[in-house]
Amino acid sequence: MRQKYQVRRLLGCIALSCWAISAFAQTLEPWPTKSITMVVPFPPGGVADAVGRPVAEALSRILVQPVIVENKAGAGGGIGMASVAKSKPDGYTILMALSSISIIPEADKVVGREQSFQLNQLKPIARFTADPTVLVVRADSPWKDYKAFVAAMRANPGKYNFGSSGNYGTMHVPMEMLKSSEKFYMVHIPYTGAGPAIVGLLGGQVDAIATGPSSIVQQIKAGKVRALAHWGDGRLASMPEVPSFKEMGVKIEFSQWAGLFVPSATPDYITNKLREAAKQASTDERVRSVINGAGSPIQYLDAPEFKVYWDKESAQMGEIVRKIGKVE
Repeated sequence: MRQKYQVRRLLGCIALSCWAISAFAQTLEPWPTKSITMVVPFPPGGVADAVGRPVAEALSRILVQPVIVENKAGAGGGIGMASVAKSKPDGYTILMALSSISIIPEADKVVGREQSFQLNQLKPIARFTADPTVLVVRADSPWKDYKAFVAAMRANPGKYNFGSSGNYGTMHVPMEMLKSSEKFYMVHIPYTGAGPAIVGLLGGQVDAIATGPSSIVQQIKAGKVRALAHWGDGRLASMPEVPSFKEMGVKIEFSQWAGLFVPSATPDYITNKLREAAKQASTDERVRSVINGAGSPIQYLDAPEFKVYWDKESAQMGEIVRKIGKVE
């Protein structure tokens, strides 16, 4: 009798569990059922935009819903990043960010302003590219190589300037690293993104910039600008003639990567679908053709590997920002 009771109890528990699983599955809303907004926190023409647009087009095909790019620039990317961090975690607002995402929260502390967002408010989905920034000057500048450039900077402190995508952004931090290491001074001119900074360089408003290969390689090929050096380790496939700082004995490195994020509270069943879609996008022929053609080859990391990479880099960037200190 007791054995029969135990069997019935077990069967009842199994039935209850099955019902609970079924009920839970029914509460999961289908996703996606409408268009998705991909926030690019910089103006058109920069690295995030160059990566975000072909990825958004591929995700639209894979998810069978429009993925619409919205450029939301300002504060070195902080405005757009904060808007996603604080958005509804339903998968319909996603972020294509650069490595400045690792910098901004610490920069807010250093400057003494209220934090626009915190890193734990965002969840990494996938990294698509990771390239060192490149030091670029106009083709008509007097500096034919890095040796001539650094000599001029040391001999004329404050005479020359450089443009960036904003204070503590991915175009600003590497230049501050270079200035500190090489002991020279240039005036910093912050813009709202890489695109406007490049326009400033071409128009003669600034003398140099540090930017990702994908946002400048076409201008280099057109003979409008000259690359003097880069912050990587070894030669770049898209610019094999350009030396790294490490080659020249300047021990600095900086990588400008582009990765996809969602608000941290986004349900796993949504992030898993988005992860799978991002992985497919990374192997999509159109995506690879556009991004590779821009001089920034795909260097994909799935969410778990990307999280490890991001955590390590965030700690390193925090140290660098604290060393740079307050920038007006």
